[in-house]
Amino acid sequence: MEIGIVGKPNVGKSTLFASLTLSDVPIANYPFTTIEPNVGIGYIRIDCVCKEFNVKDSPKNSFCIDGNRFIPIKLVDTAGLVPEAWKGRGLGNQFLDSISKTSVLIHVIDLSGSTDIEGRPVSPGTHDPLEDIKFLENELDMWLYSIIRRHWNDIVKLTKMRKLDINQVIYEKLSGVKLSIDHIKNALSSISEKLGVPYNKWGDEELIEFTKHLRRLSKPIVLAGNKIDYDIAWENYNKLKEMGYDIIPISALSELVLRKLANQKIIKYLPGDNDFTIIKEDKLNNKQLRALEKIREKIFEKYGGTGIQQLLNHVVFDLLNYIVVYPVRDPNKLTDAEGNILPDAYLVPKGTTLKDFAYMIHTDLGKNFLFGINIRTKMRLKGDYILNHRDVVSIVSTV
Repeated sequence: MEIGIVGKPNVGKSTLFASLTLSDVPIANYPFTTIEPNVGIGYIRIDCVCKEFNVKDSPKNSFCIDGNRFIPIKLVDTAGLVPEAWKGRGLGNQFLDSISKTSVLIHVIDLSGSTDIEGRPVSPGTHDPLEDIKFLENELDMWLYSIIRRHWNDIVKLTKMRKLDINQVIYEKLSGVKLSIDHIKNALSSISEKLGVPYNKWGDEELIEFTKHLRRLSKPIVLAGNKIDYDIAWENYNKLKEMGYDIIPISALSELVLRKLANQKIIKYLPGDNDFTIIKEDKLNNKQLRALEKIREKIFEKYGGTGIQQLLNHVVFDLLNYIVVYPVRDPNKLTDAEGNILPDAYLVPKGTTLKDFAYMIHTDLGKNFLFGINIRTKMRLKGDYILNHRDVVSIVSTV
């Protein structure tokens, strides 16, 4: 799973990326700060089952703090897009190609309206963020359309002359873009029915309609409404919410400040908390104390938090429909072969069977699968058992 972070310059993309990963990436107030795509690791947060089982866990592929399990996911941060980037303007094609393998996109927008369409600073409230949403959707649609159009004649010829399945041919021709056969089938069926024109008669207009539908299925977008400390941001947030956009209000800079101070043990704060506690006030000067008070007043009291952890959790659990499953070897001690308690927490798609999960852990475990054990009920589970969120299971095999 890869999550792409996209948007125009100067909206806080690199700040969001840094706050999610605490990586040392360039953060500055000018376009094209990020010239090469940055790849980093962020973490979703859930209540760990260690509290339920009353054990002290020893995680290996994740980490647990005060009963909160943080599980890693891959994030890709691209440089800011400008209008007509799909034509190669700026460094557009390079940036668009970097998101080709992502499963979902986080579009960072400036809810304060203090940056114009190309990311240049303007007075707060003078730019409508709706323009940025439409511009980026168009850039992505036209980028994908340009790829499909380049191959379309060959696709039609192959399906006609060799009697090949159109869905499979499209899938193979677009192997460089993360698409599934189901995405293609759904888009092809929907647009053919809507337009009443067979695909082998499609021109540019029909192809663009097909592309838009395919992009919405294969690259869903959630909006990260940044810079919510401005008063105008609340108005813009509500307007976009009422229009049906999937949007999470965030303050990337506030989150970055809090995480850095927490790492220095100056405050107590976990990503996703709805407040923070200053534990070393003598380490902060008056300016820093005022900044923290402003974060509490403008962000926490009004929005309930910075929104950063909520954003990531929303993408993984609501948009991508993943769940978390804990495998253990010993069903009584909840340990692996080395004695680690609740060592791993896996993110798997909703609908995954127990046998599918065994293969995800190790091919040999899947091939030699016998049955599973539900740790909570101690009942045996068959291979076709559909896993649930926060299941703890032990898999029994012949090896």
